[in-house]
Amino acid sequence: MGTMVAEVAWPVKGNQTVPMPVPFVRTFHHRHVDLDAVVEAKRDHVVSVCIPARDEEATVGRIVRTIRRELVDQRGLVDEVVVVDDGSTDNTAAAARDAGARVIAVDDVLPECGPGQGKGEAMWKGLAAAEGDLVAFCDADVRNFGPRFVVGLIAPLLADDDIGFVKAFYQRPLDGETGAGGRVTELVARPLISLLFPHLSPIVQPLAGECAGRREVLEQVPFVSGYGVDLGLLIDVSREFGLASMAQVDLGIRHHRNRPLDELGPQAMAIMQTAFLRSGVSGREWSNLLVRPDLEPVRVETGERPPLVNVPAYRKTA
Repeated sequence: MGTMVAEVAWPVKGNQTVPMPVPFVRTFHHRHVDLDAVVEAKRDHVVSVCIPARDEEATVGRIVRTIRRELVDQRGLVDEVVVVDDGSTDNTAAAARDAGARVIAVDDVLPECGPGQGKGEAMWKGLAAAEGDLVAFCDADVRNFGPRFVVGLIAPLLADDDIGFVKAFYQRPLDGETGAGGRVTELVARPLISLLFPHLSPIVQPLAGECAGRREVLEQVPFVSGYGVDLGLLIDVSREFGLASMAQVDLGIRHHRNRPLDELGPQAMAIMQTAFLRSGVSGREWSNLLVRPDLEPVRVETGERPPLVNVPAYRKTA
């Protein structure tokens, strides 16, 4: 596989075009991964799977059981499964614990840093609490979860020491229609990337919740606290370590809980805030209030947690 460079035509004036090299990140497919070889390549690495979860009682238990049975007990690829309970009001924590996960409440990790909220907060706390030098993040709402969601992410890290961060991509059906999912990706994230961060345009699913990285990479970048965390990690890892340190893996088809349109607006706004801030636009000029006709206004705050290596309480335990 390896880095590819393709010649494409970029428009300039009128009908004139000029060829420009477009970088492609190294791309893998889960079907081409040999599990036996991955297990052998693990050697003395410690692999943690972190699952941020809020009100995912219906799916989180099955996900944890699958990882425990097939990748912990049977193969020894994964050393721990950590579920970060982000203020659930249902039985998410109990379901995850019964399935064999180590469950931690988001507020119990690094309490010295004060309260936070959102998916990025849970991921940052999960990284701090996990023991592995290789850490994979998986979403808790996947209905067709299989071992490939972990193996596919970890394999590139074990195959090449130069790879420090791996991003997943997949087909996301919506109401049975293939390719119809990923509305915020296509309407918000991809146009923003093309405008502001074109070097990331080869990333197929910039908002995919599944990713993995080496601890020495992940602990050196900030984590956006809310929905902007996935885009923020892409931007920050590429800036800090270069696009050559990144890879992506095709995980096939992913079925999950598709959100209604009214819930996607705050997510889209958080992603726009993250992109603008990372491009140097000051947030002091804009409103954090999302106002829509016939709906209650929603305040969308975009904070972030610093790189863990800069947190004294983390350095004491690392």
